[in-house]
Amino acid sequence: MQIIVVKDKVAGGKAALKVFAAAKARGVKVFGLATGGTPETTYAELVASDLDFTDSISINLDEYVGLAANHPQSYAYYMHHHLFFAKPFAASYLPNGLATDPAAECARYDQILADHHVGLQLLGIGRNGHIGFNEPGSPFDGTTHEVALTPSTIAANARFFDRPADVPKRALSMGIGAIMQADQILLEAYGSDKAAAIQAMIEGPVTTAVPASVLQQHPNVIVILDQAAAAKLSVAGQASA
Repeated sequence: MQIIVVKDKVAGGKAALKVFAAAKARGVKVFGLATGGTPETTYAELVASDLDFTDSISINLDEYVGLAANHPQSYAYYMHHHLFFAKPFAASYLPNGLATDPAAECARYDQILADHHVGLQLLGIGRNGHIGFNEPGSPFDGTTHEVALTPSTIAANARFFDRPADVPKRALSMGIGAIMQADQILLEAYGSDKAAAIQAMIEGPVTTAVPASVLQQHPNVIVILDQAAAAKLSVAGQASA
């Protein structure tokens, strides 16, 4: 696991751009993408770059249940607003939050993942150590599934909605088993509120109580942190950039 500690999330976005550019240079065609506040500077750097994704495929981690793709807080809307408007892909896949049969939608998404092997998977991390919407207790071999979001995740997402009552309580999420199939994983985390989760992910035991800890078992992981997110790590585990 390569750990890169940067000054702030702006520098983190620049470091992440280098990872995407290297992936493109070695021929990666399928990119797993994430949403939320963490990757916004990365997407801004991608938009400003000369990288061309028109020959590539994107597959997102998750989507809220109950939100249409054109809802301002849906992840489909987020992706178009932050990236796709300037950097279109040949095809872009997200779970359908309005699917009437969630089990069938999860099976459909698993087939998409089977048909398109992810070369680079972008991740954030929740305060409770979740990746995607794989909350604590999620199996490491899990496939795409419908998940009830924990109170801490709902609270963290409330800042994006006008009222706490509007925050979706369920989501469709790529499973940890699929995430771990990616050739390379890039995880970003910024801010002191992520420091405990980062320490548990990197230096704690591999346990489903901290879903991100499974990344210790992946052969090719890059972690980009600002100094606040890295604050609880041992000095020996850090490399500055």
